[in-house]
Amino acid sequence: MIYKKFQDLSLSRLGMGNMRLPVSRGRIDEKRAQEIIDYAMAQGVNYYDTAYVYHSGESESFLGKALKKYPRDSYYLATKFYVMANPDIEKVFEEQLRKLDTDYIDFYLLHCVNEETCDAYMKPERKYLDFLMEQKAKGRIRHIGFSSHGKPATLEKFLNWSDCFEFVQIQLNYLDWTMQDAKKQYEIITEHELPVWVMEPMRGGRLASLGRKYDDMLQAAKPEWSVPTWAFHWLMSLDNVTMILSGMSDMDQIRDNVATFAKEEPLTKEQAMLLMNIAAGYQSKLAVPCTACRYCCDGCPAGIDIPVWMNLYNELSLTKDRKRWEEAMKAENGPAECIGCGQCTSHCPQSIDVPGYMGKFLDAAPLE
Repeated sequence: MIYKKFQDLSLSRLGMGNMRLPVSRGRIDEKRAQEIIDYAMAQGVNYYDTAYVYHSGESESFLGKALKKYPRDSYYLATKFYVMANPDIEKVFEEQLRKLDTDYIDFYLLHCVNEETCDAYMKPERKYLDFLMEQKAKGRIRHIGFSSHGKPATLEKFLNWSDCFEFVQIQLNYLDWTMQDAKKQYEIITEHELPVWVMEPMRGGRLASLGRKYDDMLQAAKPEWSVPTWAFHWLMSLDNVTMILSGMSDMDQIRDNVATFAKEEPLTKEQAMLLMNIAAGYQSKLAVPCTACRYCCDGCPAGIDIPVWMNLYNELSLTKDRKRWEEAMKAENGPAECIGCGQCTSHCPQSIDVPGYMGKFLDAAPLE
């Protein structure tokens, strides 16, 4: 495992994300998830990221149990406060300590800063910064940061709000470098002389395979690398990236990722050019920028598994498979059940017009 310095700490370059743990019947499959955590610890992964809302509130409790058998100084815990879930930061923080079964949190983030939440965090009467600094002074929080899901202007605004932040977590991968303005966000954070934490390096698993044409091009260029490996080596090429988080949901994924992070190997100039050309071609065929984060699913009155349908929309946009579309239209809890309430869009970090795409799905728009 390779490591990178952050202040006086040595952090594994690969961090374990706990938003996409294996599930069974809608709940975390704790046996399989524990196996992943144990393997990560054995291989030198020392950073574990979760959040108050992950897995409908179960992720923190699981992680607290999963790591309890290991010495507390052998790993770093990161979790997040999300103002839209519960604005009472003091109550949430105490609950998080209990669920994680710990006396302190190494990395504490304000979660999902975007155009909707920015001002909610910054309300003077809530005194969130005062609380964070008080907990840091007591040693109950060691480092303060935030995760950004908004536009560059919002990121800049939030960074200018306070100088207490020590790192910033953004969605960063070679597809979003241009498609979601990640390049500009990376540059803004770097200008503020803060290190970058990466989430969605695989864009919700989408970069694990780009289709036969592009997969074959990558494997021809570097036969010993898997397709996902390219995404990680591209991130290694960015000097200001410290932490790369990956939500690993099975043993094959973590084994592949651990092997990738055995050696610091940034892309060559030629490899980077090939990858960005492939990204441009792939991006031109992608209809919906969904990362399957599942924030949209909590509270959907129709119980629609939105990421599944967004992924299928993209698939059909590429394949134009009418038979597949017809079969999908027979499924329960599909686009026809969408009532257009828009709560999904309000929770989406990408601000995707989910009801609009559901309507387009019914009209067979991806087949056009």
